[in-house]
Amino acid sequence: MRGRLEAVCVSGSDLLPLPDKRPNRSGIRKLPVTGRVAVEPLGLDGDVQVNKKHHGGEGQAVYAYAQEDADWWAAELDRELPPGRFGENLRTSGLDLRTAVLGERWLVGSALLEVTAWRTPCANFARFWGVPDLVKRFAAHGATGAYLRVLETGDVGAGDDVDVVSRPDHGITVETAFRIAMTERSRLPELAPALHFLPVKDQPKIAARIERLATPA
Repeated sequence: MRGRLEAVCVSGSDLLPLPDKRPNRSGIRKLPVTGRVAVEPLGLDGDVQVNKKHHGGEGQAVYAYAQEDADWWAAELDRELPPGRFGENLRTSGLDLRTAVLGERWLVGSALLEVTAWRTPCANFARFWGVPDLVKRFAAHGATGAYLRVLETGDVGAGDDVDVVSRPDHGITVETAFRIAMTERSRLPELAPALHFLPVKDQPKIAARIERLATPA
């Protein structure tokens, strides 16, 4: 299975001010860059992840969003949504990220990446777009994009192929996992086969919830 990398985006020093918030800035505003960009163990060279509690780390080193899903939102909101407007590092095409399987591996340029999780919409995202009910609408639509960890460093650039080189057989997709984690928590035990693919920082919390659900009252 093969897609295409339409753009590579980083925040650089173009941080979004967040008055009266802590932290008082955000790296959600990203812009496309030209040429090759180094993929380092914890993200792209030049990208800034401010709130490390909710963003970044080994399981959220890179964030991808599909052009096809961006086109849906552009029509829904009647506005242009160029690469970077979702806070994504990679704008892809030709791959359905909603059906990406947790743990599937992508070869992008010379970097090897692994799908780890969904993106949970937050208030800063709604403020960035100026759409007050965006969090609710984004969650309802379900096209969250995909977080990735870096298995092998390398470099990427617009126009690279995105090759899905392996896919686990558990069948748990990014969208399914998002729905379970957000609104269908009684189904959390279904995530057990994919638990080890999630960001390491999230694994103990979800494992504990699974165990509680599996233990008779």
